[in-house]
Amino acid sequence: MDRVKDKVAIVTGSASGIGKASALVLAEEGATVAITDIADEAGKITVEEIIKKGGNASYWHMDVSNEKEVENTFSEINKKFGKIDILVNNAGIPGPPKETHELTAEEFDRVIDINLRGVFFCTKHVLGYMKQAGGGSIVNMSSMLGLIGGEDPAYHASKGGVRLMTKSDATTYGPYNIRVNSVHPGYILTPLFRGIAARSPKGADVFMKEMADLIPLKRLGTPEDIAKCILFIASDESSYITGTEFILDGGFILQ
Repeated sequence: MDRVKDKVAIVTGSASGIGKASALVLAEEGATVAITDIADEAGKITVEEIIKKGGNASYWHMDVSNEKEVENTFSEINKKFGKIDILVNNAGIPGPPKETHELTAEEFDRVIDINLRGVFFCTKHVLGYMKQAGGGSIVNMSSMLGLIGGEDPAYHASKGGVRLMTKSDATTYGPYNIRVNSVHPGYILTPLFRGIAARSPKGADVFMKEMADLIPLKRLGTPEDIAKCILFIASDESSYITGTEFILDGGFILQ
């Protein structure tokens, strides 16, 4: 129960889904967690759940696409908790269901601003605090769609960019004992995925079964599946791992 005991973690986009599951697991394993999101009520509920279980957490409203907001929030977190050891760059959005020739510049930019520039801003402004702490672990949320082609070109581009930014930063900041790794989930039962399933003309249950049948393990992933991997990467158990991509897709892209 103490795999990240006495560490301070920031989890972006932690009001729901994978971010929330990660925050809960990190808190259960001893970390003090800074919950950040733009969904204030849901974010505060995450904090309440952690505190009820005996953990320690606080909430900050933060838009990852706003560099000044990121800088100020990280400064407040460091001031409140005294250090920052772990950053989980989880916040992200899907792109519109359009092909490249239909996509507007504004639509493309919005996805890049949150999914890629957001990772850049958060990483940029945590590095100084991690250096002060003597090291740290940065976990970047990419996707299996950052490794393969398909629909939603803006999303694929943003998540592919996260993958390579991860490797670049791992190379640069390794000498400071700062590890940077990326996580690549497949089809995960998040509120976002359930919303997509609910819009299917076939019905949500049929849609999800058909998706599960495409996966070698024959099931969809859960936020907790991803959170457990994030815990491992964030902890000292992975102290000799950096610049690596963790693919959690049930074997989907092996086919």
